[in-house]
Amino acid sequence: MLTTTPRLAAAVATAVLLGALLAPGAAHADARRFAWNYASTAAPKGTREYEQWVTWSTNRASDPLYDRLEFRHELEFGLTDRLQLGVYLTDWRYTRTSGGSDTQVRATAAELIYNLADPMTSPLGAALYGEVAIGAEKFALEAKLLLEKPLGPFVAVANTVIEAEWEDVDWVEDVGTFEQTLGLSWEASPSFMLGAEGLLEKEFPGWEDGPDAVVWAGPSASLRLRAFWVTTSPLFQVTDEADEPDLKWRTLVGFDF
Repeated sequence: MLTTTPRLAAAVATAVLLGALLAPGAAHADARRFAWNYASTAAPKGTREYEQWVTWSTNRASDPLYDRLEFRHELEFGLTDRLQLGVYLTDWRYTRTSGGSDTQVRATAAELIYNLADPMTSPLGAALYGEVAIGAEKFALEAKLLLEKPLGPFVAVANTVIEAEWEDVDWVEDVGTFEQTLGLSWEASPSFMLGAEGLLEKEFPGWEDGPDAVVWAGPSASLRLRAFWVTTSPLFQVTDEADEPDLKWRTLVGFDF
């Protein structure tokens, strides 16, 4: 049976989706189709948007009480039609295990996305992504190559990610991470998109070979409305790594300001 925290997270996600579905209004132009993937385009010049991230992870195999809720609060600015700035006001998380619970403020961060090729006018859309995050017990650098290909009512994306992260007191724990994400989205209507996403993750503690790669996959859905948009995607582990989450469920809500 689901415990209180997972049941609450699922109820909140369901309520947000139902509320968005029933709300009137035209489609929001800058909605994100994917929760785990980025598209290759940047926010138009002069636009401003707030994005709320909520990611719930659970792992019943290693700890029947394990739950983690991660929150990101992002402001996005279109600096030019090709360059986008994102500022994460704070990243924080709540973790519950059999040994108790803990709340941590992790870091603040800034990102830049530069569009190299527009997917509507080029054979393949492409962009570069860079992020710096800093906190009391975390310093991280992240780089991504973002690829996008429109296919009629479908859009296919792929993100290749390299991250270097230093954690713990004095940033003494050095971990490298490689990720590859994939996504396919179908525009059922101007306001509703349905698709699937996948995530492969491989960690390199001390930049040496580490645990086996972990793969998650699952459905995604996105609603674009006049006042806001909402995107959600639960990913289920398809490998057999007991120390990694069985489920990673991310929901994003965004609106202009």
